[in-house]
Amino acid sequence: MSIGDSPALRIRGLHKRFGDHVAVSGLDLDMPRGAVLALLGPNGAGKTTTAEICEGFQRADEGEVRVLGLDPVADAERLRPRVGVMPQGGGAYPGVHADEMLDLVAACAADPLDPSWLLDVLGLSGARRTSYKRLSGGQQQRLSLACALVGRPELVFLDEPTAGMDPQARRLVWELVGALRRDGVSVLLTTHLMDEAEALADRVLIIDRGRAVADGSAGELTEPEDGKQELRFRSQPALNLELLLAALPEECQADELRPGDYVVRGVVDPQVVSTVTAWCAQHGVLAHELRVSRRSLEDVFLELTGRELRQ
Repeated sequence: MSIGDSPALRIRGLHKRFGDHVAVSGLDLDMPRGAVLALLGPNGAGKTTTAEICEGFQRADEGEVRVLGLDPVADAERLRPRVGVMPQGGGAYPGVHADEMLDLVAACAADPLDPSWLLDVLGLSGARRTSYKRLSGGQQQRLSLACALVGRPELVFLDEPTAGMDPQARRLVWELVGALRRDGVSVLLTTHLMDEAEALADRVLIIDRGRAVADGSAGELTEPEDGKQELRFRSQPALNLELLLAALPEECQADELRPGDYVVRGVVDPQVVSTVTAWCAQHGVLAHELRVSRRSLEDVFLELTGRELRQ
């Protein structure tokens, strides 16, 4: 396979330790060109470490990593003009003005986008002469995104790209990621936002403790097991689910996912829906926002990685 025909990313048997801490353990990954891949995992799962190794900022202890067919460390100079990086924390000099920072990055590219145009697209025209440290968190994120895109990269690494953004800015970033995909740009996205991954990614890779635990499209990962469906509804917290289950068919299960947020799993037919609403009425509570659906990506994530909060 020639470099031009190689995947955007190819990882085999990746290992990385920091002292006694195992950050990545035997990770494999294939990402075709022109795709958007969401890398999901709890804090400390190895997402950022994996991305930094692909970006050439960290060295792997073991394994093979190829980015656009090249070694991210040995071929760093050849890769740098072809890759855009939006790191967590912005990565800009505190005292530099927004337009100065973007002009500096653009000057390193062979065929950059017009920095003024990009600032306008990202809603930063009014802040072009504002120092980075005086920008809001959302503005800093948008400037970091501009720096990642100004060089017309073939592959973009976006680490929590909408953190700290308001809904309008977040929607804008989603639209930009969609435009990148349509232009054939490959995107590796790390995010804690499940709806973001579902909306943007062609494929989702969930990692936990440095290992892959699920891989596929959002639709594939959320497909009901054994043909079972889910009935979700909201009501007052702490309903007696044992009594509800006694009224439902034997194969049904019921859980309170969050206070007042319920799910009934099983073969959800009209009789089951009727039973749930009738049971609620008999117990003097209102069931609202009823919907028959598949598992959400958040449900899959929690099932695979656990519900406990990690440090």
